[in-house]
Order: sequence, then structure tokens, then C-alpha cells
Amino acid sequence: MKIGVLALQGAVSEHISMLKTLGVDAIPVKSKKDFDNIDGLIIPGGESTTMGRIITKFSLDEVLKEKIENGLPVYGTCAGMILLAKRIENYEQPSLDVLDITVVRNAFGRQTDSMEIDLEVKDLDTPFHAIFIRAPVAKDLGKDVISLAEVEEGAVFVRQNNIFASAFHPELGKDPRIHKMFIEYINKSKI
Repeated sequence: MKIGVLALQGAVSEHISMLKTLGVDAIPVKSKKDFDNIDGLIIPGGESTTMGRIITKFSLDEVLKEKIENGLPVYGTCAGMILLAKRIENYEQPSLDVLDITVVRNAFGRQTDSMEIDLEVKDLDTPFHAIFIRAPVAKDLGKDVISLAEVEEGAVFVRQNNIFASAFHPELGKDPRIHKMFIEYINKSKI
């Protein structure tokens, strides 16, 4: 199995490191040709406006959207959640328009309001220690979107078929269970 990490900006090396500790071949994805040989894709956290502009500038948006709509498993974390969303409530920016949620950027406040909490996640036996950095939340979930974890402000981990998105950063902690969940989905989708 090979999972790509969109390597335009953001927490790329952290995701690659986490995937490699789980025995997965992980590669940075920077151009259209890189999409041809991967079984799944992670869109990392970072600065979503910058990432959206780079995706558009290098015409990656159309190939990315087509791959995702044709079933490529994708997991967006924080900025990745924003880039996948169909609707962005409080800011105009490019998005891939594939995940049927409304996302609210910086839903918890400024950088100083970043936080770590133990989060109940569907299908995990014990809470997941989640790191939120200027994180978004999802609301107005479409009928095909499942909320996997919520806080008072809204959904912070969602899934719509082959699309996973979290407001938090599992790549910055030591708990691999969220990445394992994504890997297990990829394995099942190949059967």
C-alpha cells in the first residue's frame, strides 16, 4: 500500500513519519503524475488559503477532485478539512467542493486558543488525545456524512464514503489509531 501526502505546505513530514511507523509506504505528492500510483491521499494541516491557492495555481484542483469523486480514499486534517468542504462559512477561498459540510474556520478562536483534549471517537475503545490548532469545526452535515467525533462547537471528525476529515492533528501526537482507521478503510475498499 502506498499513501501520498499532499506536499505543498503544512504538516507533511509528520504524516509521512506516522504512516511509516505503521508500515505503510508514504510519499510526498507534489504534481499530477504523483496521483497515479497511490492508494490513498492525506491533505495535511497548514494554512488552507495558501494551500488552496497553490492547488489552483498548479491546476491540481481538477485532478484531485476527479480522483476523490472516483473513489480515491482521502483524509484531510485541519486545513485539509477546510479544503475538502463544499461550504466555508466565514471566509472566501478555494476548496475542492467534495465533502458535504459547512466548515467554520478558526472556530475555537486565535492561535492562543489552540488546545489539547481527550476526545470520544466513534469505534475507538478509549478517548483519543486530540490536538487542535486554530481548528475548524463542521456543521450542516449532508445526509451522507457521518459524525465520528463532536465537541460543543460542532463536528470535529467526519466521514463521507471515501472522504475522512478531522479538525485536529493526529500526526502531531503519538497515538496512531486515526491513521490506522484510514488505512483499514483503504484495505477494505480494495477488496
